[in-house]
Amino acid sequence: MEQSTFEKLGIQTSVLGFGCMRLPVKDGEIDRDAAFDMVDYAYKNGITYFDTAWPYHHQTSEPFMGEALKRYPRESFYLATKCPVWLCKTPEDFERIFNEQLSRLQTDYFDFYLMHSMTKERFDNAEKIGIYDLIRKKQAEGKIRYVGFSFHDKLPVFQEMLDKHSWDFVQIQYNYIDPYLLDADKLYDELEKRNIPCIVMEPLRGGFLSNLPEKFTKIFTDYDPNRSVSSWGLRWVASHKNVKVVLSGMSNMEQLKDNMSTFSQPFALNPQEEQVVEKVVEAIKAVDTVPCTGCAYCMPCPFGVNIPKVFSIYNNYKMFQFAHKTKDEYFNQLEAEHRADLCRNCKKCMQACPQHIQIPDLLKAADTEIRQVTTNL
Repeated sequence: MEQSTFEKLGIQTSVLGFGCMRLPVKDGEIDRDAAFDMVDYAYKNGITYFDTAWPYHHQTSEPFMGEALKRYPRESFYLATKCPVWLCKTPEDFERIFNEQLSRLQTDYFDFYLMHSMTKERFDNAEKIGIYDLIRKKQAEGKIRYVGFSFHDKLPVFQEMLDKHSWDFVQIQYNYIDPYLLDADKLYDELEKRNIPCIVMEPLRGGFLSNLPEKFTKIFTDYDPNRSVSSWGLRWVASHKNVKVVLSGMSNMEQLKDNMSTFSQPFALNPQEEQVVEKVVEAIKAVDTVPCTGCAYCMPCPFGVNIPKVFSIYNNYKMFQFAHKTKDEYFNQLEAEHRADLCRNCKKCMQACPQHIQIPDLLKAADTEIRQVTTNL
C-alpha cells in the first residue's frame, strides 16, 4: 500500500482511507461478518486510516468500528470521527457526545476529529457555542491529535472558516467532475495555498464515477482495458500533491481489493492518462443538462418546489444515467412537498433567474422523465 506523508503533521498514513459510511448491509443492518472480513483485509494489507462518524449506519458505524479495530494495537492505525455539530446546542451537549464517541469506539483518543458536514448555518451555530475551542481543549488534554472539518457549502463560507481558525487538516468532496459542478478546484486551491493538508471524500461521487454509461466507460477501456473505471477516479484525485488521504466508502470485498490494487503501486496519472480523463469530462459536460448553477435566486417557490435540488437530481441522471440513485434521491431523499410536480407555472422563479432558464417547462420535463425511468425499478 502506497503511503502518504503529512509534512505539516509529521506523520504517514496509507493513501487509501477506509470510509465507514457504506459498510456491507444485510437485512437493513451492518453485515458484521462481511464487514469484519473487510476491515481485517484492509488492515493486514496496509490501510492505516479509518474514517467513521456519529450518524453513519444509523449510529451503528462507530460502535462496530470500535469492535473491529479494538483487536489491533491502537498506535498501528489512524482513527477519524466527527462531531455532529447540529446536535450540539450547548457545551454540555458536546461533552456528552464526545465522551459517548470515545466509548463507542473503545478508545482513549481520536487521531483526526472533524466538525462534520459544515455549512454556513452550522458554522455560525458552532461559533455561538464555542465548539472549536471545546475541540482544541480536548486536543490539549490528549484526547484528539488533529483538528479539522468536512465541508458542504460554497467557496466564501470555506474561506471564512479557514480565516477564522487554524486547522490541522480539512476534508472536501473532490473528483474529476466536481471542478465543473461544485467549483471543487477552488476549495482544493485554497487548502494548497494555505498549506493545509487535504483529505478527500466522494472521490467517485457516491458511486456515479464507478458506474458510468458505456459511452464514457469506453473512453477509459479503449486506453487501458485492464484498469477499472473506479481506479481512474481514485488516481486522478490522489495525483494532486496536497491530497493526503483518499477516502472510499467500500461496500464489498471486491471494491476493497480493486481500490487497494490501485494504490499498491505508483498511481500518479501520466500526461496521456490526464488527457483521457479530460476527454471523459468533456463528454460528460456535453450532455444536455439544465444550466442551473444552484444560486437559489428562484427560491422560495410559492408552491414549495425545491427548484435547485430538482435540477441537481435531474442533471445527475442526465449525465450518469444512474436510475436507481435517481429514484432514491427524488422519491426518498426529496420530500413530496418539494418535488417538481407541484409547480403551477406561476413563473415567479423565471423573473429571478439570472440564467433566464425556462424553469416551469424544465421542471415538468424533469419530473416526467424521472418518473418514466424509475417506474419499473
